[in-house]
Amino acid sequence: MFAMISTQTPIARAGPCLQSAHMASDVGQLLQRAAAGERQAWDRLVERYARLVWSVARSFGLDDATANDVSQTVWLRLVEHCERIRDPERLAGWLATTTRREALRVLRGQRRQQPSEAIVNTPDRTSPQPDELLLDEELLRSVYRAFAGLPDRCQQLLRLLCAEPRLDYATISEIIDRPVGSIGPTRARCLDHLRRLIDSPTETGAHTSD
Repeated sequence: MFAMISTQTPIARAGPCLQSAHMASDVGQLLQRAAAGERQAWDRLVERYARLVWSVARSFGLDDATANDVSQTVWLRLVEHCERIRDPERLAGWLATTTRREALRVLRGQRRQQPSEAIVNTPDRTSPQPDELLLDEELLRSVYRAFAGLPDRCQQLLRLLCAEPRLDYATISEIIDRPVGSIGPTRARCLDHLRRLIDSPTETGAHTSD
């Protein structure tokens, strides 16, 4: 009696350009509603972008508590500036850049307090979150060890490349302060290094610059 309903919406079938425009419109509406004080709109924005903010903060080697403080500050910055964000499609980049600035501010403060010590030294500093990798336990441990053996710049870059929502190369370039053209080749070298560390657990994985 009833026609079969497609599982794909018209937006999903329309292609990436229209999907992007639809998402920007949705984010723009959420920003407007959030600026008007609607709690549900704020909750949806935080739900959509929380992992991104967290990933950028952790990419600077911050421990969980400090990364959480940075994230809270970033959301406060959004509260202050949400009415001034004219291009909703760039919200992910704005949040990433704001997180970078706040993380660097925190790191500078830590350096002043601990001039002769490492800023952060926690076991979870560079390990991917367990729920992010659908791998068996033994391989998961191998990936943890290998990832921790990568140079800091590789750890940061791979975290940013895996962030959700996805960051464009221009934003990542600004965060890591490297040319856009270097990101692809560096990514390839870092992944190759990671594979070698996984295949050869005894390899030291010296922290050379990539």
